[in-house]
Amino acid sequence: MPLVLVVDDVRTLAEQYAYDLKRIAGYTTRVATSGKEALEILTIEPVDCLILDLEMPGIDGFEVLRRVKKDGFHVPVIVYTGTSNYDRCVQAIKLGAYSFIDKAESMERVAHEVGNAIERWRLQVEVQTLRRDAGVERSLIGESEAMRALDAQIARVAAIPSAVLIVGESGTGKELVASDLHRRSQRANGPYVAINCAALPDSLIESELFGHERGAFTGANRTHHGAFERASGGTLFLDEIGELPAAAQAKLLRVLEQGEVTRLGAERSVKVDARVVAATHRDLEADIKAGRFREDLYYRLNTHVVHVPPLRDRASDILDLANHFLSATCTRFGVRRKRFDRGVLDALMTYDWRRNNVRELRNIVERMVIATDGDVIDAHAIPTEIKTIAPAKRAKTRTFRERKSEAERQIVVAALERNEGNVGRTASELGLADHASLLKIMRRLGVKTP
Repeated sequence: MPLVLVVDDVRTLAEQYAYDLKRIAGYTTRVATSGKEALEILTIEPVDCLILDLEMPGIDGFEVLRRVKKDGFHVPVIVYTGTSNYDRCVQAIKLGAYSFIDKAESMERVAHEVGNAIERWRLQVEVQTLRRDAGVERSLIGESEAMRALDAQIARVAAIPSAVLIVGESGTGKELVASDLHRRSQRANGPYVAINCAALPDSLIESELFGHERGAFTGANRTHHGAFERASGGTLFLDEIGELPAAAQAKLLRVLEQGEVTRLGAERSVKVDARVVAATHRDLEADIKAGRFREDLYYRLNTHVVHVPPLRDRASDILDLANHFLSATCTRFGVRRKRFDRGVLDALMTYDWRRNNVRELRNIVERMVIATDGDVIDAHAIPTEIKTIAPAKRAKTRTFRERKSEAERQIVVAALERNEGNVGRTASELGLADHASLLKIMRRLGVKTP
């Protein structure tokens, strides 16, 4: 359920509002008794609506509205007042508030206003995303339940300015998740800088991240702006964060805490404003116990954690992925478009992609394109390891419902492929009453109509 944050310096009133909203509309609620506490909660939690008192000591409601706008918190704000001073409410609207209500209003009216605010905000976000995505190919491919859950998580976390840690096996597409987080955030118009921590030698990584002054070391013949400075106003993606050496980990923690960097050889610091998105395939908690990774840095980075599912947990997406890679490879090589024999697709769907996930699938497709002279990629082009390695072992960590949904989706996708997308024939093969029954199942599973 949506999370509503009620902010009022009178705790009893805030708690009563929170209780009534939960009772009437079923919202999840939290209470803050100061502007400072509200801003701290916004930093670490994905709040869906903010009910804000304007008259508070210290950081008042007007200052909270200014900070919400300045810091890029993407949340609708409803201000409420008990003074009936509508001039101040109008001033709040000009600062970005969605609407205002009187504290004397019935809670049914308040709950209705909250619902309207959340729905309108959601529609605005969808419109902005569609405008940004117009003409842009979607980077993450797949409509399985696991991918739909990942897409929803990206949309939710993208609006929050705090750090994100992306975890997942090698080749699952963590870098694509990072670019999607940037593209769907309020920083989308700012720079996106990606650094692979594992690809840089220890002697250069601090210079690359934090920059250096001219003459800081031998060969430093000019001032170099580091990744944090280049990403200021946008997003800095630190891939393979677990490979950072200890000295760089300490400096990174300091930058995250203070919001400023000191170039190598410099005497003063430079303010930076980059949202950090980190990724790793390593078990960082095990690395902490082994002394290879700083615990304080880990808890600074994992404010929000996004788990990218392995390919074997979304095998029903393999057909879409394989056809996408086939089209892209043929275009890149300048050859006539080929197609897969159905037996090849069956082999791809039953293979255990544990070695390198989506990246391995892309490489396998490229190898099969090169190995095929004609227009149809058949069983002769399938690499030996695909033929000889045992079928995929499904992950034991998923729930029964998730495993059941994915199994159903695989059955439907494979049957549609066998019947060349003919819904009627597929329904008959699956023993369903008619094509309408199959279409209903397809809608539930997120399978697109051919």
